[in-house]
Amino acid sequence: MPALGADMEMGRLVQWCVPAGAHVRPGDVVAVVETQKGAIDVEIFLDGVLEDLVPLGTELPVGAVLAHVRGQDEAPGAAAKAPAPPATRVRASPAARRRAQELGVDLAALAGSGPDGVIELADVERAPQLRPPQAAPREAAGFDPAQMRAAIATAMGRSKREIPHYYLTQAIDFGASQQWLTAYNEERAPAERLLAAVLLLKATALALREVPALNGFWRDGAAQLAQSVHAGWAISLRGGGLVAPALHDADRASLPVLMEALRDLVQRARSGHLRSSELSDPTVTVTSLGERGADSVLGVIYPPQLALVGFGRIAMRPWVADGQLVVRPVLQASLAADHRASDGHLGARFLDRLDAALQDPAALARSNP
Repeated sequence: MPALGADMEMGRLVQWCVPAGAHVRPGDVVAVVETQKGAIDVEIFLDGVLEDLVPLGTELPVGAVLAHVRGQDEAPGAAAKAPAPPATRVRASPAARRRAQELGVDLAALAGSGPDGVIELADVERAPQLRPPQAAPREAAGFDPAQMRAAIATAMGRSKREIPHYYLTQAIDFGASQQWLTAYNEERAPAERLLAAVLLLKATALALREVPALNGFWRDGAAQLAQSVHAGWAISLRGGGLVAPALHDADRASLPVLMEALRDLVQRARSGHLRSSELSDPTVTVTSLGERGADSVLGVIYPPQLALVGFGRIAMRPWVADGQLVVRPVLQASLAADHRASDGHLGARFLDRLDAALQDPAALARSNP
């Protein structure tokens, strides 16, 4: 029987969200593990019956078994319940699926308002009458800033010891993107507007698709390139510390879907409700200092990733365009990359593709393969 792993360096099992013998499906949250980064929701990726649950309070190292999942074709144990038939998968956005899980809303009972009937976050929020009586909410695990700083120090110390970093920076004219963003947002309600961060995310993801040698991991003495771009977005926590959970398939998501997912991710990160998959599988990290940040950032690669992309604040700067000196909104982009897996020429190609993507924001909006 396949095992369900903990997906963190160390943690303590504080809650089972489903009982032994329950039928679970991919995407279900089955347990809560308390780590140095707060309480992490552990999700399942198998379809079957949950058995052999580890007792609450157990300390868990990386890869420890939390439970076993009995498949549909396996003989049931004495205490296991017969699995329910698999449900038809409902088409819903990632944020809507997570919110429905939190509220106990049956997605199959909803009509989607998105393209081709896809259920959006707003559809779930508008469905209070479909929610079953709520159990008492679990208490969030205590957040210890000192423990998080220690975890960050360990990871960054390892990065600087083991990874031969090289750094590249490039100034990017953000004028075309800013004009497009202003026009897009003027026609929409506040809840539907986009932030500049989403354009930066999508441009980064598409550039990585064109320069895939920077998207992946260094393991067992070799680069292991990822097939999908799962961009880890660096989020500063209110109590101190930093996490960089993944926005999955950022290169394939439309800008509105990416914006919805980013808002949801930031909210859950700051309330201590991240999922194990969001912390375990980013293929690259993206950090943006925002409008109140510094002009540029030179980041430290999060091992075992191959690269980190950084953005400083967007500020009005002198710029030469068509031989004329003008004032433009300028953004400093940076790349920290692992010299074992790539070199400066390849890194420069990536920054060039990133720049090109931001010069054509309409193409970013159309790109949704």
